[in-house]
Amino acid sequence: MKNMKIQFLTLLLGLTSLLAVAEEKAVSAKAKANWNVTKHIPFEQFILQSHRGAGVLAPENTIEAFELGWKLGTYPEADIRTTKDGVIVAFHDANFSRVVKGASEELKKKGVQDLTFAELGKIDVGSWHGDDFEGRRVSRISEIFELMRGKPDRHLYLDIKNVDLRKLADEAKAGGVAKQVILASRHPEIIREWKSYLPESDTLLWMSGDEKTRRERLEKLKQENFDGITQVQIHIHLNKNKNSADPFTPSNAFIIETGEELRRRNILYQALPYTDDLTVYAKLLDLGLGSFSTDYPDATMREIKAYYEKHGRKMQQGK
Repeated sequence: MKNMKIQFLTLLLGLTSLLAVAEEKAVSAKAKANWNVTKHIPFEQFILQSHRGAGVLAPENTIEAFELGWKLGTYPEADIRTTKDGVIVAFHDANFSRVVKGASEELKKKGVQDLTFAELGKIDVGSWHGDDFEGRRVSRISEIFELMRGKPDRHLYLDIKNVDLRKLADEAKAGGVAKQVILASRHPEIIREWKSYLPESDTLLWMSGDEKTRRERLEKLKQENFDGITQVQIHIHLNKNKNSADPFTPSNAFIIETGEELRRRNILYQALPYTDDLTVYAKLLDLGLGSFSTDYPDATMREIKAYYEKHGRKMQQGK
């Protein structure tokens, strides 16, 4: 009889634990921020960043990618590097092994900084994405700025890899796009230096790492009053722990709290979700996000539009 009671109590405790976990998951699934983008930012002003130009839709960092990103109503992102002879170009990787189809072993080990712009111009950076993109070339940043001149609706994120900031700022001024570019970096000191050269430009600080690290970074940024920062982007992953109450890492609590802090300071709150699961966008908007970066700009834009429509917000034509 005693053993049966012990077994019964053990079973009861197990069921209680399971119910507690289920309840915690249900509460987490319903978690919502008090602030919602549809009540504060018109759909036409929603900022969607197209990762590396147009995400997976075109060879990254090419003119064709930027043009497509603008056509979709997004803000393309360009990764900024400098050639051996000092030309500022758009290119992401530290070497050519990934995006140059049929590259020699010698070329695979080299990067933008090892070649002159003339040498770089001989390299095909489109074929790796498909035969339809054969012949695409690396572009000068000045060429991209020229496509933006006189078109204030065209914006561009500048993700800093290897460049002289003053020279880049001078090119943005010369191109007449100082108010249309947003400098992106994970280093606050780089952002502050940039603002000293181009104070009218917006800036984005991006953050990855575990939740503890991010909380520590945010505390330091608070102490610095987020000096020079106008946008913050957090990287979000699907939670691999199926028993967790939170669908994402970092946690729902962190996502909501960070949004509250940033909005108090009038800083745009952006996320880059590392997933092709389009259902995450509505969930993240419920948690208080006000902007996204994505590799799927066309599909993401449709999800955002559907979210606005569901929440009864009027939208104009054109996006």
